[in-house]
Amino acid sequence: MWVSPSGVRRIEFGALPRGHREDPREQWPPLLTDAVRQLDEYFAKGRRTFELRLDFPDSVSEFQREVYDRLLAIPYGQVVSYGRVARDIGKPDMARAVGQAVGSNPIPIVVPCHRVVASDGSLTGFGGGLPAKVALLKLEGIDVDGVKPTSKVHPEVIPLDL
Repeated sequence: MWVSPSGVRRIEFGALPRGHREDPREQWPPLLTDAVRQLDEYFAKGRRTFELRLDFPDSVSEFQREVYDRLLAIPYGQVVSYGRVARDIGKPDMARAVGQAVGSNPIPIVVPCHRVVASDGSLTGFGGGLPAKVALLKLEGIDVDGVKPTSKVHPEVIPLDL
């Protein structure tokens, strides 16, 4: 996880790079300590929403920001489709672009891109890998019938009017 003085900037999945430096927790900036605490609480099922400042990189476009703001409104334990997100941000013909924005999300979990699925309820993809997406959905109580892109969530996609 990366933080700046302005907020959480990036969350990545996978092993740490070779030669990484790991500072002792007592040397972490308060924002990093708080973000890790909130993620730990989420994974322990003790937190459903995050109360963190976010600091999106300058490379995030205005369109991506609209998508991420919409993702932040998806309640814990619910899913929406890419098409629904496109309609909700006033760009109903841009579901594929929404998919690209979701796939580029620099702050997964906190900006819950794992809660977005295809209109038929299939998983499609996830930057952290489909097993991670399935684990996050199951953590939130959403039933998933496998870990393939064509695996589906149950119940089917829940349209949310926000």
